[in-house]
Amino acid sequence: MSATSTALEFALRPSTTPVAQVRREEILASPGFGNHFTDHMATATWTADAGWHDDAVVPYAPLTLDPAAAVLHYAQEIFEGLKAYRHGDGSVWAFRPEANAARLARSARRLALPELPEAAFLASVEQLVRADEAWVPTGGESSLYLRPFMIATEAFLGVRPAREVRYLVIASPAGSYFSGGLKPVSIWLSEDYTRAAPGGTGAAKCGGNYAASLLPQQEAVAQGCDQVCFLDAAEHRWVEELGGMNLYFVHDDGSIVTPALSGSILEGITRSSILQLAADAGRKVEERRIGIDEWREGVQSGRITEVFACGTAAVVTPVGRLVSREGELVHGGGEIGEVTQSIRTALLDLQYGRAEDTHGWMRRLV
Repeated sequence: MSATSTALEFALRPSTTPVAQVRREEILASPGFGNHFTDHMATATWTADAGWHDDAVVPYAPLTLDPAAAVLHYAQEIFEGLKAYRHGDGSVWAFRPEANAARLARSARRLALPELPEAAFLASVEQLVRADEAWVPTGGESSLYLRPFMIATEAFLGVRPAREVRYLVIASPAGSYFSGGLKPVSIWLSEDYTRAAPGGTGAAKCGGNYAASLLPQQEAVAQGCDQVCFLDAAEHRWVEELGGMNLYFVHDDGSIVTPALSGSILEGITRSSILQLAADAGRKVEERRIGIDEWREGVQSGRITEVFACGTAAVVTPVGRLVSREGELVHGGGEIGEVTQSIRTALLDLQYGRAEDTHGWMRRLV
């Protein structure tokens, strides 16, 4: 059914060949991350003439794209990431999906794509989760990972914003990010590459930013590290973020500092939530520039007692080592810090319904 941009409903067109229950249960018993996908996907089309229309939840299937589709040539695309959580009473909830809708709109503006109204974003997520509610795992830190994205589908090789765009949401059951238990990660400091530059797309959630991080990430793995840390592109001295996570520094007075948003750092939803939860716990929180020298000297002197990172997939991840050409810097004896653990617990308890939602961040989907 066609709809205007203010009335997208994402009505269900059910799959006639859903995954068999036995197979689905096998997948949910050990889903991993991003390996399996549910029976349906949400979709809508935008054209310059008609606006948003053709919205529905349809059977999950491959896409058909013209070889000249703009996304394949000029990377005009954006995406989001959020989770649906099964609570103890069987209900299913999302964490701050309105913030994801707002960030998708900001990313769309930067990539010259049409903005999807918040109501349409929420409807797409809610209707897909309702259709595939049986795919939401139960127990531990499992969840249903949701990936909304938007791609330019117009077949045209001229360099201009596409006049035809498609929006989709797919879903993938996810187990705990740390299958072997939570452990501090090691970080490689990238000194030859930068993730983003002033005036670039660093503040947008687009695939090009992640593609640019893959080579430095390979370098990190070659150095025996789990993740890569990027410095600013102008002076190569200010800490920005990891390939897909924001960073935090815990000081000996209990305060928490994170790099200030600069236009080249992605405004993480988990990032802002942690700053609020830390403030709720009575901690001083600060957003400011942090130099790599301050990081090194702070750990060596004991001024910085813990370092951790966060993102939708990994939630909160303790940092155990910083490795660079200057050598190796061990944080907190390589153990998980008390502040890191307390913030992680507070966030997970909220997301899984074990703590009171005083900020109204949770939205019931089923």
